Amino acid sequence: MWIQHAIQLKPRSRGFHLITGEVLEAVPELAQLRVGLLHILIQHTSASLTLNENADPTVRGDFERWFNRAVPENAPYFEHTLEGPDDMPAHIKSSLLGPTLTLPVAGGRLTLGAWQGIYLCEHRDHGGSRRLVLTLNGEPD
Repeated sequence: MWIQHAIQLKPRSRGFHLITGEVLEAVPELAQLRVGLLHILIQHTSASLTLNENADPTVRGDFERWFNRAVPENAPYFEHTLEGPDDMPAHIKSSLLGPTLTLPVAGGRLTLGAWQGIYLCEHRDHGGSRRLVLTLNGEPD
């Protein structure tokens, strides 16, 4: 079975946001799979995806603070600045984290670890809504 859905996420503030629930709502067919894969692509170059701690919200703040120190705004060596001081740092952060996740499915569920969740990593101050393409494939139960 192959299923593909595109979803539009609401605009979010800069930071790391759990979106596991929104992703799962968008692929109800996942429950039909005995085994498979869910591939998630974010169609933007200034936001990214990652899989990490889903219980303690301080992790999300720590991620944001670390990335802001590692890739600072207004660095004198950035040339790509026409869209604002957060634009080039957003592209770099997005490249570091990546635009995709591929997650295993078993028994109609994502086989995430006990404390894992899907994050939208919004690297712009005003990034707007973000579009995801969700591609599910596998063997039905």
